[in-house]
Amino acid sequence: MAIIEIDQPCVVGLSKVAVSDTHGEDSPYFAGWKAYDEDPYDELKNPSGVIQMGLAENQVSFDLLEEYLDKNAEETSRKGISGFRENALFQDYHGLLSFRKAMASFMEQIRGGRARFDPERVVITAGATAANELLTFILADPGDALLVPTPYYPGFDRDLRWRTGVKIVPVHCDSSNNFQITRTALEAAYDEAESNGIKVRGVLITNPSNPLGATIQRSILEQVLDFATAKNIHLVSDEIYSGSAFSSSEFISIAEILEARSYRDSERVHIVYSLSKDLGLPGFRVGTIYSYNDKVVTTARRMSSFTLISSQTQQLLAAMLSDKMFTENYIKTNRERLRKRYEMIVEGLKSAGIACLKGNAGLFCWMNLSPLLDEPTRECELKVWKTMLHEVKLNISPGSSCHCTEAGWFRVCFANMSEQTLEVALKRIHDFMERRRKKNNE
Repeated sequence: MAIIEIDQPCVVGLSKVAVSDTHGEDSPYFAGWKAYDEDPYDELKNPSGVIQMGLAENQVSFDLLEEYLDKNAEETSRKGISGFRENALFQDYHGLLSFRKAMASFMEQIRGGRARFDPERVVITAGATAANELLTFILADPGDALLVPTPYYPGFDRDLRWRTGVKIVPVHCDSSNNFQITRTALEAAYDEAESNGIKVRGVLITNPSNPLGATIQRSILEQVLDFATAKNIHLVSDEIYSGSAFSSSEFISIAEILEARSYRDSERVHIVYSLSKDLGLPGFRVGTIYSYNDKVVTTARRMSSFTLISSQTQQLLAAMLSDKMFTENYIKTNRERLRKRYEMIVEGLKSAGIACLKGNAGLFCWMNLSPLLDEPTRECELKVWKTMLHEVKLNISPGSSCHCTEAGWFRVCFANMSEQTLEVALKRIHDFMERRRKKNNE
C-alpha cells in the first residue's frame, strides 16, 4: 500500500474551535509531559531519563487493585459466569443502576459516612474532564465566565473553555494564608468580570485544593457557598481527590455543609467526582456529576450520552465498590501509604533546603523555589523550570502554568512512581541544590 505524505498548508477552512488556542497545549505543563515522553526515566534502560513528577496519578496501591481483579476474574471464570450478552447490548445514558448505587455508596464511604448521596442524582461520565466540561455547557453560555481560585489545575483551561466558549476569571490567592480562598478575593474577581461586561455564572473550587494538596476548611467552604448564594450563581465543587486526604476527618465535602443547612441553597451546588485519583484508574475513564438541581441532573444525563462508560467497566466497578471489606481496607491502606510518601518527599526536600506548603491530602506537594529566582518574575520562574527539566531531568509544574500570581512555586507529584524512583528524584534535587550552593560560595 502506498504511503501518502501530506505536508502542504491547509487551505480548507476549519471551525473556530479547531483553530482556537484555548486548548492550552502551549503551557509548560504540557511541554514538560512532551519532554518526558521523548526521554522517559527507566531504572535499567534509561537511568538518566526524565522523571515524571508533573502527573497526578495514584499508583501507591496498585497491588491491592491487581489482587482484587485477579481474584475476582478467577472466581468469575470458575463459576462459568459470563456477562457478555448483557454488556454487549445497548445501555441507555442512565448507566447501570447497580453501578450508580455502588458509586453513591462509595462516595459516602470515602467521606467518612458524614454525607449521603442518592443514586438517582448520580450522572455517569467518561472521567472528570468530561464531567467538568458537561457542567460548564449546562451552567454557562459562550462568553459567560466561571470564577476559579488560583493556583488551579492547568487542564481547566482546556476542560472548561476550549469547546464551550466559556471564560475563566481567576480568583487570585496568595501565600500569605497558604493560598486559601477569601471572600475578598472572590468579590474582587466577580467585580472585575462584571466591570468588563462578563456575566459570571458560577464558581468552581477544588477540594482537596488542587494543586496545593490541602483540604479546604469548613469555614471557607461556608464562605464560598454564602458568596454564591449572594451573587445567585452556581457552585461546582471538584472533589476528585477526596479519598486522598490522609484521614477522612481532614476532608470536608460541600455535601456536609448542605446537610447541616437542611439543603438550603442546594439547587446551586454540583459535585464532580471520579475514580481516577482515589483508585488510580484514570484509564477506566470513570467520572460522575452529583447535582442537587433536578434540571441539571436531567440535562446532564441527556448530555452524558456523548461521554458514556462501557457497561463492562460499570459492571466490574459495581462489584468492586460494593465489596465493603475490600473498599474499607483499600481506603485505609491507601491513605496510610500516601501520608508516608508525602512525608518522604517533604523531608527529602527539607534536607535539600527547600520549603513546602503544609498539605494533608492529594498526590503532590507545592514547593517554594523562589530563592533560586534572579528576580520574582514569570520569566525567571520558567528559567528555573527549564533547568529542572533539561539539567536535573525532572518534569515538575511551574506555578505560572497553574496561574499562580507569585513566581517560584512548583507543583511536584509523588504518588505516580515507586519509592525507589522517588529517592532518585530527591537525590537529583539534593545534588542540584548542592551544586548551586557551591557555585554561590565561590
